[in-house]
Amino acid sequence: MSTHTILRLGHQGDGIAEGPIFAPLTLPGEVVSGALVGQRLTDIRIETPSETRVTPPCRHFKSCGGCQLQHASDDFVAEWKVDVVRSALAAHDLKADFAPVATSPAQARRRATLAARRTKKGAMAGFHAKGSDVIVEILDCQLLHPDLMRALPVAEALARACASRKGALDVAACLSEGGLDVQVTGGRPLDGPLRVSLAQLADAHDLARLTYGDETVVTRRAPAQVFGAASVVPPSGAFLQATREGEAALLAEVMETTEGAARIVDLFAGCGTFALPLAQSAQVHAVEGDAAMIAALDAGWRNAQGLKRVTTEARDLFRNPLLSDELAAFDAAVIDPPRAGAEAQVAELARTHIPRIAYVSCNPVSFARDAATLALAGYTIERVRVVDQFRWSAHVELAARFVLTAA
Repeated sequence: MSTHTILRLGHQGDGIAEGPIFAPLTLPGEVVSGALVGQRLTDIRIETPSETRVTPPCRHFKSCGGCQLQHASDDFVAEWKVDVVRSALAAHDLKADFAPVATSPAQARRRATLAARRTKKGAMAGFHAKGSDVIVEILDCQLLHPDLMRALPVAEALARACASRKGALDVAACLSEGGLDVQVTGGRPLDGPLRVSLAQLADAHDLARLTYGDETVVTRRAPAQVFGAASVVPPSGAFLQATREGEAALLAEVMETTEGAARIVDLFAGCGTFALPLAQSAQVHAVEGDAAMIAALDAGWRNAQGLKRVTTEARDLFRNPLLSDELAAFDAAVIDPPRAGAEAQVAELARTHIPRIAYVSCNPVSFARDAATLALAGYTIERVRVVDQFRWSAHVELAARFVLTAA
């Protein structure tokens, strides 16, 4: 056994002592002891606890891999996530003012991917243990919305119906206006008898839609999502913000940044999370690489009432970004790229001198890189707001406001 003092948290939420030595479920300032295996401390004992240590609210916390930071106070987690963004910006000699963190409440997650497996006695479903393919059954959950907990028995039933004894299923479940929207991957090949079983299962569990791999097997009700005044039916498995509260916080930042703009371009628009609410007061051009998602956005706009014109374009913005001359007609831009960021597209934005840019990010490192590109082009980060909709996790999301101050 050896004793160590935790100096800081790493980006995955593990405590780091000098070495570096990684110690899960520890906090800065704590003195801990344990057995050192390589660079990782195991069988950890907290000798001197931090003042920010709290009792985890979930009984499954130590075994389940769904959360990493339930042992830390909410104030500590919020400040740590701000520091992650601040440090990423500092690596590029950038600074920003931070608005208060918007943390989603407990039991607010509207989508999750469950693991399910057949067993000798039936089936089991839950989340994977941290760094393992072992499935931890969860009898209750402090993350998932109570209505989403209904997906657990659905996942078990799906495992009994279509899983092999050798592999687990991934069951992606999402709350919608029509009920549970479920997509299954990893099951045995779809055939006639399995189609019948899945249709019966969807009826028995009152699912809105059931998709098996890439094929929709049953649609009993439209699994619609509401974006502003529009109702959109996304393709199965389409990206959605994790909580309604998180989506509302991001949208508020985007709308404030673009307020007064007559023409807005929405890059990586998805199914219309930002484009459709923005269309209440501005014309919007929405661009997204996934053709099915952009088609769902377009259908939602066409069926809505009272919105300004929304044009859509299916386009790979990594390989074929909108060029500066295409962007020149817009008063404001919204960009919400995947974790890789949007290096090529941001380079084109920097050449246009669009007055205001709302940047939504799920990766502080790629965000800071893109922010540096904009800063060199004369943009100032007016403010950043961390939006913590992946509560108790090491995941950091943010919305930033860029204003052109020097051309």
